[in-house]
Amino acid sequence: MRLIKEHTEQVNLIVEEKLGKGKEYFIEGVFLQSNLKNRNGRLYPKEVMSKEVKRYNEEYISKNRAFGELGHPESPTINLDRVCMMIKSLKEDGDNWIGKAKIMDTPYGKIVKNLIDEGAQLGVSSRGMGSLTQKNGVNVVGSDFMLATAADIVADPSAPNAFVEGVMESKEWIIVDGKFVERDLQEAQALIRKTSSKNLQEAKLKLFASFLEKIK
Repeated sequence: MRLIKEHTEQVNLIVEEKLGKGKEYFIEGVFLQSNLKNRNGRLYPKEVMSKEVKRYNEEYISKNRAFGELGHPESPTINLDRVCMMIKSLKEDGDNWIGKAKIMDTPYGKIVKNLIDEGAQLGVSSRGMGSLTQKNGVNVVGSDFMLATAADIVADPSAPNAFVEGVMESKEWIIVDGKFVERDLQEAQALIRKTSSKNLQEAKLKLFASFLEKIK
């Protein structure tokens, strides 16, 4: 499974004043889209996204376990020390899903609140895993798609770093003992272990060449 990140440019920042609670901060907008080729050249069939959002709602949102982080995490695992918000709802709207998330009073959540108070423009980025099949120049996301989170907060969703994005796209993930593990790393380590010291440098060069091929 590949790590797949999608970026949404338009989200609303909402600040609510509540008696006895002070300010509460939320973000709201289109978190997920289907049935269209996005700017990353990927398409999520409606049935694939609907099935996964249903699971995510039942297993995560309804149980207050749907978290989002601040920044661009490099794995599908949720890092609790970087959590800044809790996703409260994902509602279908045609081929889109409108999400709403509450900014939490965690260390990273406080950073987000301060950014909002200072007038910062923020966006969201979804994070998931799944297989890709190319059809007519479009990477169609497969039925094995799984959401890690419907939204992380990002500063510049319209212009992600191309090199970092390429590296992320090249990573493959498998589940080992309930945790996501990079398959490329496992394969590389296995190859290194099997290689004699005489041919070690050649093996490393091959691995690096393979890596470069994947991010072209």
